[in-house]
Amino acid sequence: MNDQTTRPDGQSFAVLKSENQWRDQLSEKEYYVLRQAGTEAPFVGEYTDTKTEGVYSCKACNAELFRSTTKFDSHCGWPSFYAPLAQDRVVYLEDASMGSIRTEVRCGSCGSHLGHVFEGEGYGTPTDLRYCINSIALTLEEGPNPT
Repeated sequence: MNDQTTRPDGQSFAVLKSENQWRDQLSEKEYYVLRQAGTEAPFVGEYTDTKTEGVYSCKACNAELFRSTTKFDSHCGWPSFYAPLAQDRVVYLEDASMGSIRTEVRCGSCGSHLGHVFEGEGYGTPTDLRYCINSIALTLEEGPNPT
């Protein structure tokens, strides 16, 4: 597990809590994914197939991360987006935990694990990226997406 107090640029995350505070705030499954870089099972997450309009935020700190307008059907078992709301909303870390190099995506405000981003998979998205994000790491505020 990577340090969740310092951003890759060396700056501290804006939201810092002790591990006990995180454990008190999050359910056991949320803590496993968000703070221990776990992964929820595929095809079981609340937002995997939702088409609801709104903004997706970090379950740990409520930072706005993704808009529903960038969500697409990848049929991979987790919600997929082609871009974050803004580049500073997420940070990227190298992840070699599964025997290959992947790019981990963490919340830019609190450092919580969200999922991974993959490039060049042929989905035809405007960015050629697939942000594969754990549903349990998100909350959805329903409503029209701002333009």
